[in-house]
Amino acid sequence: MEFFRIRKDIPFMRHALVFNVISLVTFLLAVFFLINKGLHFSIEFTGGTLLEVSYAQAPDLDKLRKQMEADGFTDTQVQNFGTSRDVLIRVPISKDAETSKVGERVMASLARVGASGDPKVVQSKAAAEVAAGPTLKRVEFVGPQVGKELASDGALALLLVVFGIVSYLAMRFEWRFAVSAIIANLHDVIIILGFFALFQWEFSLPVLAAVLAVLGYSVNESVVVFDRVRETFKKKRGLTTPQVLDHAITSTISRTIITHGCTQMMVTSMLIFGGPALHYFALALTIGILFGIYSSVLVASPLVMWMGVSREQFIQVKIEKQEAVV
Repeated sequence: MEFFRIRKDIPFMRHALVFNVISLVTFLLAVFFLINKGLHFSIEFTGGTLLEVSYAQAPDLDKLRKQMEADGFTDTQVQNFGTSRDVLIRVPISKDAETSKVGERVMASLARVGASGDPKVVQSKAAAEVAAGPTLKRVEFVGPQVGKELASDGALALLLVVFGIVSYLAMRFEWRFAVSAIIANLHDVIIILGFFALFQWEFSLPVLAAVLAVLGYSVNESVVVFDRVRETFKKKRGLTTPQVLDHAITSTISRTIITHGCTQMMVTSMLIFGGPALHYFALALTIGILFGIYSSVLVASPLVMWMGVSREQFIQVKIEKQEAVV
């Protein structure tokens, strides 16, 4: 399926050095921010208190967040859990507060919030039920040791994904394609982490899931382009390696726009309408999709070219058997 077809190949490889310089500068900036600022980890990684509360009617989460912030709870996550009447609250570890009393303080803070934001104003029976206060369903403490285990498990998952991608590409294509693709894909991951370090956005388990998803998503685009490169090498003679790469990229542009456009529409809807629970997850996917297009097309392909890919690597030379001399 194609929306359009470009008849004349676009000379992407003519500007390959420019594309890779831009990529290198962006990558180094991301590494700089990661080293100097670091990631702002959520309580899954740093530890904290988790509470699940329920209301008779759906509460206003913004009012709950403002009230808890006014009561001294910073960097607290408040989101719906299961239904609109159930609320999940994550409170980071505080040096000044006793862990055993955090739950009591949170419930006292929530009890101050009525249906209209003022506990003295009750406009209806439903509002009265909300103003009556939440019901605590469970409270859990996540220790720092658990957070360290989650961080190490996440890093291990990332390494396993990278190893799997390299192995798959090496078996399907050639080692040059595998190395180029994994460099381009890790480039996407580091840039996502760099954005989160620069703006100190919260890095949580959903964000880690988004990073792993971006790895798989980006390699899919690389495989499509590399497949077309291999096909062009076999079918068209007389083309130089840059011309083959230009043809492969140009012939897949329509497919790229359809695939990434549809995916980005879904992610944008999560970003706009998903609320705080999905905000950073969708944000990580958005950054990954945008840089994934760039890296898969304009980073991986030049790397393959500079590593010396050629037509001879895809054409099997037939060896004629010599007749036995009697």
